[in-house]
Amino acid sequence: MQFLDQAAVAAALPYPRLIEALARGLQEPIASPLRSHHEPNGDASTVLIMPAWKAQQTMGVKLVSIWPGNGAQGLPAVSGVYVLLSCQDGRPLAVLDGTELTLRRTAAAAALAARILARPGSQTLAILGTGALAAPLALAHASVMEFRQVLVWGRSLPKAQAVAQQLRAQGLQAQACEDLQATLTQADVVAAATTATTPFIRADWVRPGTHLGLMGAFTPSMAEAEPALMPRAQLYADSLEAIAQKGGEVLQALQQGLIQPSDIRAELATLAARPQQPWRSDAQAITVFKSVGFAALDLIAAEEVLSATLARTAPSNVNAT
Repeated sequence: MQFLDQAAVAAALPYPRLIEALARGLQEPIASPLRSHHEPNGDASTVLIMPAWKAQQTMGVKLVSIWPGNGAQGLPAVSGVYVLLSCQDGRPLAVLDGTELTLRRTAAAAALAARILARPGSQTLAILGTGALAAPLALAHASVMEFRQVLVWGRSLPKAQAVAQQLRAQGLQAQACEDLQATLTQADVVAAATTATTPFIRADWVRPGTHLGLMGAFTPSMAEAEPALMPRAQLYADSLEAIAQKGGEVLQALQQGLIQPSDIRAELATLAARPQQPWRSDAQAITVFKSVGFAALDLIAAEEVLSATLARTAPSNVNAT
């Protein structure tokens, strides 16, 4: 059995490879039940259990722990571990760092959607939020589109500056921004990943032609964008079933009668299956990709990690002469 830490997961999943793996893997039949939610201490501390499987092939289970009070102790609030099993004989195949796996598959899914939905020739990417997903989102998007600049906005300017500096060190033309409205008026592609419970992206701030990826707001009570934006946009989702259960501002727009379920035009698997289809109606359309994450993405990514690791460590079949 393989034990694959954060560095091993990162090395096995460069963004171009992972994005293509997701596009292929989502075309396969994968059972992905809704996650279960547990509060072992009877407080805000939460454990999520997310299984997925391909019959007679592999099964994976991700355990995610969310301890909100950890920040005060200098510890990460979210941690994860992923276990990959054989569906042929039940043997454990690998234990992986679930935190790095989640960051990379979330960023890769958003970039895959943006590659299909954003206007051709988009030049400015805006990253909203300065948490752990900020840099992965920028790097994943930059791996599939050529941006002239990356704008980083967050409630804390020093944190935004730190993210921008990190991205510049990786070759991106990144700068921190203080004014969210001004940031949105410049952006062709926006990727948001925060834990906001009150919308901060105003509907009238999103200019025509923008592609907006919403990766935060993964519970019914959370929201990054105003629900009022949804009727103005062409909507897409990572998983229709997941969005119907916990889709943040999109779910709120449904509950308020601002949109109907049929207004969500397609989910990520369909976009990936028909990437050349003109999903965007015209250059002025606002497209929104809402993601809350689902377990099939983790399974595809975990299989890719194991495959890459085994290929790298396999003995050479070339005979010495």
